Amino acid sequence: MRLLHTMLRVGDLQRSIDFYTRILGMKVLRQSENTEYKYTLAFVGYGDETSNSVLELTYNWGVDKYDLGTAYGHIALEVDSAADACDRIRNAGGKVTREAGPVKGGTTVIAFVEDPDGYKVELIERHA
Repeated sequence: MRLLHTMLRVGDLQRSIDFYTRILGMKVLRQSENTEYKYTLAFVGYGDETSNSVLELTYNWGVDKYDLGTAYGHIALEVDSAADACDRIRNAGGKVTREAGPVKGGTTVIAFVEDPDGYKVELIERHA
């Protein structure tokens, strides 16, 4: 078994595609529209779906906002430098919600950013 994708419901598909591609550097891998059930899917990621886990961005037509609930946590991305990634994301118009620094009670350097719908993305600095 392997993890294929994580689905996020988004309120504005193009805004979310812009965030995940322009700000976080992913690529749109495929996109499809279902006119009967009124939704559009966009799959984004850092590599081909045959060997990488990806995000499925689901836009239900006419729904522009979701209650994120309290059970969902975050998506985690490995980065070379959490501080540099925060700077790049901030300079590209992204929202940094926790600056780079050690995780509480540990030494791993992390940071958090937020996507346009309020989903948290953790940046975990790669160990040397």
